[in-house]
Formats: sequence, C-alpha cells, structure tokens
Amino acid sequence: MQRKTFLTSLCAAALALTAPLPALSQDTIKIGEINHYKRMAAFAGPYKLGIELALEEVNEAGGVLGKPLEFIFRDDQGEPGEAVKIAEELMTREGTAMITGTILSNVGLAISSHAGEKGYVYLASEPLADSLGWAAGNPYTFRLRASTFMQAAMLAEAAAKTDATRFATIAPNYAYGKDAVAAFKENLLKLKPEAEFVGEQWPALFKIDAGAEVQALERAKPDAIFNVTFGPDLAKFVREGGDRGLFDGRQVYGLLSGEPEYLDPLGDEAPEGWPVTGIPWYDLSDGPAGDFVAAYPARYDDYPRLGSIVGYMTVQSIVAALEKAGSTETEAIRAAFEGLEVASAMGPITFREIDNQSTMGAYVGTTALRDGRGVVVDWVYKDGADYLPTDEEVTALRPAD
Repeated sequence: MQRKTFLTSLCAAALALTAPLPALSQDTIKIGEINHYKRMAAFAGPYKLGIELALEEVNEAGGVLGKPLEFIFRDDQGEPGEAVKIAEELMTREGTAMITGTILSNVGLAISSHAGEKGYVYLASEPLADSLGWAAGNPYTFRLRASTFMQAAMLAEAAAKTDATRFATIAPNYAYGKDAVAAFKENLLKLKPEAEFVGEQWPALFKIDAGAEVQALERAKPDAIFNVTFGPDLAKFVREGGDRGLFDGRQVYGLLSGEPEYLDPLGDEAPEGWPVTGIPWYDLSDGPAGDFVAAYPARYDDYPRLGSIVGYMTVQSIVAALEKAGSTETEAIRAAFEGLEVASAMGPITFREIDNQSTMGAYVGTTALRDGRGVVVDWVYKDGADYLPTDEEVTALRPAD
C-alpha cells in the first residue's frame, strides 16, 4: 500500500510539472512571445518595440483584469522544432496564459499544430500562410495579420485592371510563397479569365541566385511579374532585375515589397511604379493609425515599421480577449477570441468565428522615390473583410473543429 501511494503521488507530481500554471495566481498575467529576433531582426525588432509600447500604455492604465500584463520573449532562431520546445516551456513552466508571435510561416504552422494538440491558445500575429487558418486550422489558433490570400487578392484586383495577360511569378519555396502564388493565380483568374501564367521561379528562402532567377523570368517574356521575395532576397532581386532590364516595360506586383523593413534598405535603388502592400507611415496622421504613428517616435525617436504596428495590435487583441473572457483560463480565452471585436491601431477589426482570421486589412499603393528612398504613394487602406473567401469556401477548406 505504501508503494502504491508513493507511485500515485509521484505520477501526480509529474503531471503537475507538465500542466499549465494558473496565470491569475501570479502577480502578473504572462503572455509567451516566440519569434526569430536574431534571424529576422529587421522585422522582429520593430515588432518587439510595438509590443513594448502597447504594454506600457496598458499597464499605465491599470493593466488587465486588475493585474499588470507581461510578455516573456523567447528567440526560436527561426527553427520550428525549437519554437515548439519553447512553447511547451512557456505554457508549463512559465505559467503563460497563451502564446503569440512568429514571422516565418513554417514556424507558425509548427506552433499552431502543437497548440491544437495541447489545447493552448496561440495568436499567430504575423505568419501569413493560408493553411494556418484553413487546411491546417484548429480551434486554438487565431491569426491577426491579413493572410496571404487576402493581400494577394488585393494585388490581383489591381493586376486585373491592366492590359497584361502573360504573368510570371517568383516566390520563396516554402509555405508562404506557395500559398501566395496560388492565391494570386486564383484571384486573378476569377477577375481576368484570359490571363495565363508563363513562368514560375522558386528560390530557396534567403538563398536566391538572383542572376539565374532574373534570366529565367526574362526568357518567359511575361507582361507582368508577381513578386513574393522579401528581405535580402528582395534586395538582390531588385538590383539584379534592374541591372538586366527585367522590369523595363513590365509591371511588378510586390507582396510585402512596400513594407519599410524591406523597402528602406534599398535606398535610392528602390523600384518605382510597383503596386505593393506596405505601410505609408509618413502619410498617416488621422484616426487610430495617426495616433500610433505619433506615439511611436515620441517613445523611441525612430519611425514605425509594419512590424511595429503588428506588435502593437498584438497586445491590443490580447487585452481585448482577456477583458472579454474575464479570466485567464484557456477555454475562456479561446471562446473570447471567436468573434472578438478589437478597436485597433488600424481601425476596428474582428476575429471571424468561422476560421479565426482577423479582418485586419492592408495598405496598397505604388512605390516611388522620395528624398532618396523608397516610399508608397497613391495608397488606399483595403479592409480585409472584403478579400476573404465565402463561408462556404472556408468550410470546404478548413477541417471540422
């Protein structure tokens, strides 16, 4: 009997070590934030500053549910396996109420899968792959940013209004890139059935051979190009394509190419006349976006990037969910996110119940040079709700919860 009692106690202790700690029993409400802070510093750095700005504002106003809100930041080195390991540690050892973060889609998909299996709420603040919300979706994963499908649909809408019929694509060879090309094709062909795709290039992420890619695209003789490269790959593609005349007389549609994180490093080599998604922070002065743009440099003596506002809105979304839930219990938070309405820095957004995707939109405009650097002009803010599939289409794509 003593041995049985000992073993029972030992098992109970082991289970206690692997179970999430009750967040409300702590002095702060903790949120686990996982990202590629070293590998993708250009985006993750401003993203973290946006989070910290929002946290200061929230805690100065009294916190959430009567307690200060705290983020525990961890670097996953851009490795899916490391991210999953960190997620488990944050939930079971650190006692976080939920998890957020990640930029790269393959990492986000790994955390999402783990969160679905373990029953942890995960707010995918940045990863854009469509499968995160649809084919690989689960009840515990919610996405903040406009998905790949949504942003590609915005650019396809612009492309359909031109005379171009022959299109080529270039995208990194992983989940985000593949989803982006598929979404652009689907949306363009709906609007312009006569369009044809005459070439596809799939460079490895951050290992682009820009000269070879540009030559291959030129051989395809497209009227227009859909470009999904970003970061150092975008810089190499822009420079090589400019030197070789690939962009002469051709429209290039750039997904993410208008984001300061990726446009600013190009300096006066930034392309002109590309329809892109991004953020024209220098022109935002009114409404909640204007308030954010004013607050950010006042705090950091620097201008905001796209990552900055995503980080800020991440905190806004979590605070809204916690207040609606009235609790840090996982099921209460999960239920609160469904249909959650958030007064965000980009205006009102809603997390849809059918697929846990927010209706956050995107700024769409055209690249130009101003004072020796690339900017986005003639921009409009497009509401994400207008670029999502129908409920029937989502039901067909998403597994039953």
